[in-house]
Amino acid sequence: MISKQIAFLENFVSERRKNLIDSITNSRTRYITVVMEDIYHSQNASAVLRSCESFGIQDVHIIDNYQTFTINPDVTKGSNKWLTLHKYIKSGSNTLSAIDTLKKNGYRIIATLPGSKATSIEQLDIEKGKIALLFGNEHRGLSDHAIENADESVRIPTLGFTQSLNISVSAAIILYQLSTRLRNSSVSWKLSAKERNELKLLWLKKSLRKPEIILKEFFLKSANKQRFGI
Repeated sequence: MISKQIAFLENFVSERRKNLIDSITNSRTRYITVVMEDIYHSQNASAVLRSCESFGIQDVHIIDNYQTFTINPDVTKGSNKWLTLHKYIKSGSNTLSAIDTLKKNGYRIIATLPGSKATSIEQLDIEKGKIALLFGNEHRGLSDHAIENADESVRIPTLGFTQSLNISVSAAIILYQLSTRLRNSSVSWKLSAKERNELKLLWLKKSLRKPEIILKEFFLKSANKQRFGI
């Protein structure tokens, strides 16, 4: 049914749009995901979302323990529209809930930390398993819960007196480095056919005005075909 809906909606978008959606769904990955813990500057949060979308990362996990995650549309430039956002805001231990969920889904929890004890990002083994990158609060970094429950930690080597980078800069550097290596590796990083079709349908809807009215016509035609055996 999803494939038929896709084929129907494609009649209402340009060939260029259709090809663009095909191309982008084929380059999307869930092998790497990003987790943001208590990010409160909307500019930083939004810039990370924009980097995720630009480098083909589909899922972003948002943890709000004591901060409220907000999006700045002037920074995202609509990038959040094409991402799948998972929010953890209901319990008193949202960080642990997020980590538990990610581990159950087969992710290695990789904390991003300054300092020489963490593994340099260039040396992180991308073939070891799926990667969930944890980025912490702008001032105090990751919480103790996040650090204690991480499987590994990574850092961006720096040469100056400053040992840490702004979260949005860090995320962009790490995602570019890892996504480039991933696409040049033998890792099976692409979405499944089912996942690609789900995104295609969603993105086609987002590309149209009042898609529900168009789909109503589709379902009506389908019902009539079944009813009259067409």
